[in-house]
Amino acid sequence: MIKDIEKSASTRMYKSVDAFVQELKKLRTGRAHTSLLEHITVEYYGAQVPLNQVANITVEDSRTLAVTPWEKPMIQVVEKAIMTADLGLNPATSGLVIRVPLPALTEERRKDMTRVVRHEAENGRVAVRNIRRDALHDVKELLKEKMITEDDDHRAHDEVQKLTDDHIAGIEKILAEKEAELLEV
Repeated sequence: MIKDIEKSASTRMYKSVDAFVQELKKLRTGRAHTSLLEHITVEYYGAQVPLNQVANITVEDSRTLAVTPWEKPMIQVVEKAIMTADLGLNPATSGLVIRVPLPALTEERRKDMTRVVRHEAENGRVAVRNIRRDALHDVKELLKEKMITEDDDHRAHDEVQKLTDDHIAGIEKILAEKEAELLEV
């Protein structure tokens, strides 16, 4: 039973760290990467679908993304979706290809982005701690029902705390890498 609780907590903590990484992919740094546009949704035959399901997104050079919609009528829809995505990007259409130049980040904007990254990291740490709290609560319930001994309870607490520390250290490492990437000129 304790192993099931620990395994569940570990899985949920891993998912929290992964969600943090996915949030960071949405943030624009100085370099062009396709994940910057992947979360944008566009209207396609009456349904909202992710941009990467209606167009091919490629990196043209270090500061330019190229978006090639699979259907010609989607060009204006995709261009409008990129403009309204609040990423500060101004796409330019040339024929069947939409080029999205990434402007250089100012020092002030880099510091703002660093604050956003730290906030996302804190959200990730809070999520991991909440999972720890839930797991410890489940272990306490087993102890109350006399399904485990106090020694098992202490061991489970130590294991769950170790899991928590490992996942928070992972978040810290990812945070440090992202901050270094943001502040790189």
